Amino acid sequence: MADVLKKVPVREQEPKVRATNFDEVCLGYNKEEAMEEAERCLHCKNAKCIEGCPVNINIPDFIGHVKEGNIEEAYKSISESSALPAICGRVCPQESQCEGKCIRGIKGEAVSIGKLERFVADWARENGIKPPVPETKNGRKVAVIGSGPSGLTCAGDLAKLGYDVTIFEALHEAGGVLVYGIPEFRLPKLDVVAKEVENVKSLGVKIETNVIIGKSVTIDELLDEEGFEAVFIGSGAGLPMFMGIPGETAKGVFSANEYLTRNNLMKAFRDDYDTPIVHGKKVAVVGGGNVAMDAARTALRLGAEVHVIYRRSEAELPARAEEVHHAKEEGIIFDLLTNPTEILVDENDSVCGIRCIRMELGEPDASGRRRPVEVPGSEFEMEVDTVIMSLGTSPNPLISSTTIGLDVNRRKCIIADEETGKTSKDGVFAGGDAVTGAATVILAMGAGKAAAKGIHEFLSAKN
Repeated sequence: MADVLKKVPVREQEPKVRATNFDEVCLGYNKEEAMEEAERCLHCKNAKCIEGCPVNINIPDFIGHVKEGNIEEAYKSISESSALPAICGRVCPQESQCEGKCIRGIKGEAVSIGKLERFVADWARENGIKPPVPETKNGRKVAVIGSGPSGLTCAGDLAKLGYDVTIFEALHEAGGVLVYGIPEFRLPKLDVVAKEVENVKSLGVKIETNVIIGKSVTIDELLDEEGFEAVFIGSGAGLPMFMGIPGETAKGVFSANEYLTRNNLMKAFRDDYDTPIVHGKKVAVVGGGNVAMDAARTALRLGAEVHVIYRRSEAELPARAEEVHHAKEEGIIFDLLTNPTEILVDENDSVCGIRCIRMELGEPDASGRRRPVEVPGSEFEMEVDTVIMSLGTSPNPLISSTTIGLDVNRRKCIIADEETGKTSKDGVFAGGDAVTGAATVILAMGAGKAAAKGIHEFLSAKN
């Protein structure tokens, strides 16, 4: 009999093999493995795991169906709450959300809720199962700005309620950060993201690409001239931050956003695409979040020796433990308690090195993490030819600056009510990274879900 305190292991590509390709690292469960893992669920009456899920999936219910081998019913159960289960099963930080609340995890390992969700969604896709289409339309038009996780979720929920929803996407391909930000080896684009987008479209949602809100058309024009009764802003946070140190404008310095967009959306890693990017031989990635891990693991696959430079210790790394573990397995070098002070540049204005200083941890700062303090006299230089800055992002101010009456905070994030998504402008709602700054896919989805409810209540009250 299997040990109920231990998770059923999930199959993965071997580190040495996967470090040379862009195929998905995690291979997921098969049906037998999924059913065995589902047996570990205690089916608590007061299920804390549901509280830990930002979109409130009925986790014990769907796992119960998996346990019985009824995968189609499991998919229907998940689809009541989530429009993107194959994506969430791959990229959500389950360890700090649903699985972090799992009672089984108190005396053993939490149930692999994320891997089970992924299995169910993949099984449904492979067997042609789609979410149920709404029977009636109410004829009322809602515009959604951005086709990332918050926009897709909001649009899907509104379509289920009968609304005529159009998503406006600035890029040439739908998916937002799901297509430009997350690498293929973590989230396959054609097999997973494109199919999830198609599922949302099957609900009746229309997607118009290459539409830049604030240039192609404004929010005021959508409301006053195009017949939309409400607008949801889910435009994300794609404006990169830099350190402001010497050398940041040199050739060979990238923001993580640009580096990943060129590789993920524009397929720079493929020889049959005419969208090349510099393949550094020795790359420094500055930052310690999930995006930094994505950039580092991408550079490794493009043939580089990769160093992650982070000013705190491993205990403070904001990236998921799984991503750090995978990066280490693949050969990424972590230079912790280290902070760059200058990017060194040669006579051709190209990167030739990076100057850093050692750090030590002092007293906790406002975030609760111990503040990094420079160690005097500890400066050193590292020879690199590429530097990728992964220091976070903020919303592009284009939408807020072209919309009358839309309030933002000092970080240019749109101010919106957490429970309804309502902004200072009547009929305009917002959620996800455009409101919070860079965060996770599932939190953006939760915001999109809340805004859909808020929009429905707002428009219902107008009757």
